[in-house]
Amino acid sequence: MKKIDKILRPGPGGRRWRRFRHNRRGYYSLLIFCFFFCLSLCSELISNDVPFLVVYNGGYYFPFLKSYPETVFGGVFETETDYQDPFFLEQMRKAGNHAFFPINRHGYNSINLRVDGPLPSPPSRVNLLGTDDRGRDVLARLLYGFRLSVLFGFVLTLVGTLLGIIAGALQGFFGGRVDLLSQRFIEIWSSMPELYLLIIFASIFKPSLLLLLMLLSLFSWMGLSDYVRAEFLKGRNMEYVKAARALGVGNLTIMYRHLLPNGMAPVITFLPFRMSAAILALTSLDFLGLGVPPSTPSLGELLAQGKANIDAWWLSLSTFIVLVGTLVLLIFIGEALRETFDPRRR
Repeated sequence: MKKIDKILRPGPGGRRWRRFRHNRRGYYSLLIFCFFFCLSLCSELISNDVPFLVVYNGGYYFPFLKSYPETVFGGVFETETDYQDPFFLEQMRKAGNHAFFPINRHGYNSINLRVDGPLPSPPSRVNLLGTDDRGRDVLARLLYGFRLSVLFGFVLTLVGTLLGIIAGALQGFFGGRVDLLSQRFIEIWSSMPELYLLIIFASIFKPSLLLLLMLLSLFSWMGLSDYVRAEFLKGRNMEYVKAARALGVGNLTIMYRHLLPNGMAPVITFLPFRMSAAILALTSLDFLGLGVPPSTPSLGELLAQGKANIDAWWLSLSTFIVLVGTLVLLIFIGEALRETFDPRRR
């Protein structure tokens, strides 16, 4: 970290980075969030019902990247190998053969057929966090669901931020009729019943992440555009902008090079809060059955199962800890960024 400070010390980025590090709550929240997110990116190597490496008769196979028929490992059928089958496990016990499984031998959609008792089943040595009402491992679905939620939040935040910057920059820079008409359009568009539109489209089209992302992106840009508009309205009459216009600099160049860097403080500050809102929106829609397809791992779907199975406390408790922990970390990061970019603090 000392080398980073030395590199960044001359410019304002170095001062802001040291100010952000001084906020220990936000700094350690960023480290914890990045650690778990990077861990979730390797979900196939942590929780999977297929081995990531099989050594059989001197050959090397990677089942988590490619499907192999049962005949490759001494079977008689051309169907895909069941790596939890006793026959395959017996083949791996022979001399020279090895199967390297992940730490948790369950995929997000694999069903444990050897559960003794009713479903959902409580935590055990085989399923550390129990199973859901279909016999699927809760730990695997939490790990994959966390990754899906964070990636969805990243993409929705990015799309909404870009649209908000463009809309706010055009309103604030040109003003006049452009600003007036845009404000009236935003007032009308923000009054649209977003939940009803989602229900209508969910009944017409097949649920998918792409459809959900498109629908939420139509409304996610309006909150940020107001802050960008205010920054551009304030900066368009500055002396350096007037000087650039007098020198013949184009409008797009002035907006991109001169006004946008000075208006990025509210954009960066609101990024963690917008991302937490995107994750919460996806979870809420999945809880209501309007989100991703049923087989997709989702935190909202686990919460819905916990509501339907009150006695299965491990469903609600584990999902609640993951969801609330993620949102708390993002809020702490956002508060640290807000204090970092606050001009009244040094």
